[in-house]
Amino acid sequence: MQMFGKVLLSFAVGLVMAGSAWAADATKLALPGDITLEQANKVVAAARAKAIEQGTLMDIAVVDAGGNLKAFIRMDGAFLGSIDISIKKARTARLFNMPTKTLGELAQPGKPLYGIEETNNGLVSFGGGDLLVDKSGVVIGAVGVSGSSVEDDMAVAAAGVAGLQ
Repeated sequence: MQMFGKVLLSFAVGLVMAGSAWAADATKLALPGDITLEQANKVVAAARAKAIEQGTLMDIAVVDAGGNLKAFIRMDGAFLGSIDISIKKARTARLFNMPTKTLGELAQPGKPLYGIEETNNGLVSFGGGDLLVDKSGVVIGAVGVSGSSVEDDMAVAAAGVAGLQ
């Protein structure tokens, strides 16, 4: 039993040491074609600046190429209900590789994608979600904004997209 404990301890120490060395080199963990945290923060900062300019209070979300949340802010006083909406707008744009406004136009009654909002654990198909594309044209994520009118949300999302460049 004592020998088993020593082997187990040696194995655990080896895992910790190997994990530390591996995790120290983040370049091995980053996926090509995915938004970086630095880029996501630029998008959020540009979107926030536009919201301040407009005098609106926004929830701003950035998702990565896989549709996973990468960066998020809720401006002081922004609607709590808009947290989920902003994240879902960003995710919706990424999942379907189009702005949420475009998807929304296709999801109206009588249109080919009517009812799509009910898929993928809930989508948001009105303006305020836009794709984030790198300089070579590769989609690396998306931004979603919620907290005001659809037009204000779209303007803030567009500012976030412009902030990536």
